[in-house]
Amino acid sequence: MGLEKLLNNFKAKKILIIGDAIIDTYLWGEINRMSPEAPVPVVDVQVNQNDNRLGGAANVALNLKELGAQAILCTVIGNDAKGILFEQLMQDQGLSLDGMLISDGRKTTTKTRVIVKDRHQLRIDEEDKHPIRVEHQLINLFLKLSKNVDAIILQDYNKGVLTKNVISTVIKYANENNIPTIVDPKKDNFLSYKECTLFKPNLQEISEGLQINIDAKNLENIKNITSKLRRKLKSKSILLTLSDKGICINSNKQFLHYSSKTKNVVDVSGAGDTVVSIAALCLASKINNKNLAIISNIAGGVVCEKVGVVPISFEELFKRVKSISYE
Repeated sequence: MGLEKLLNNFKAKKILIIGDAIIDTYLWGEINRMSPEAPVPVVDVQVNQNDNRLGGAANVALNLKELGAQAILCTVIGNDAKGILFEQLMQDQGLSLDGMLISDGRKTTTKTRVIVKDRHQLRIDEEDKHPIRVEHQLINLFLKLSKNVDAIILQDYNKGVLTKNVISTVIKYANENNIPTIVDPKKDNFLSYKECTLFKPNLQEISEGLQINIDAKNLENIKNITSKLRRKLKSKSILLTLSDKGICINSNKQFLHYSSKTKNVVDVSGAGDTVVSIAALCLASKINNKNLAIISNIAGGVVCEKVGVVPISFEELFKRVKSISYE
């Protein structure tokens, strides 16, 4: 199959994302002096340089939309000013609000980054991490929205949306209906995603989740660890991102590793969101593990070359992978 036809298959896919949504706020400024009150720099925020973007599970939805797919986000936000802002950001991007649940007394997760000359100086988090109180309503909403979807992404940021009950219900439903599931985990529920199709941690997440130290240069050790994890989870594949060392995929058939293709790493924020978006579309399109890993690796590298959490476009993806031979 030619590359263009391969990637154009993405545009016919309907993907449901369930998990923690975030507002990523950026304050851009300059440092010209130290504070007289403490040994810290003073950041002079530039006029009109407050930038709000969709983050977390919402950034996954945005990535999918930019790649031409239909994205449905199922999440919980707060009944607060940031919740109103989040809904506006979704609407501005042409994303549906059908999967939004509003929970009284809960904060809408917001990460504010202070950036000077393309470098992070400080991050301020406003959030609630306790498990959601609207668990049953979320499950019912998920079941309503999951009809005729081609893949389901569980996007976990440890903010309380993906409870153990939500996780097990979603994966059981997906398996009963032959829908592939892709998990982007965090440590709290790391081993709760039993029988998912593809499990996609990064080095920090697998180290914290399994409470072990992993050497990114030791591929034989990584192969053994990911094999054990795959069997423990009863998952079909483990897709492990290795930062500047690239990506590897472990299934019961083979272990494959591909070096990073990133030209110039500026900011790794959002790279995992892009990788899981691409992996979901590849699974939905029945693309084999080799090409899934290659395309995901390149896509993640593209967004690392940009400042802040940004999605990848279909045109960028096509341009960067057009020279690769596919099977």
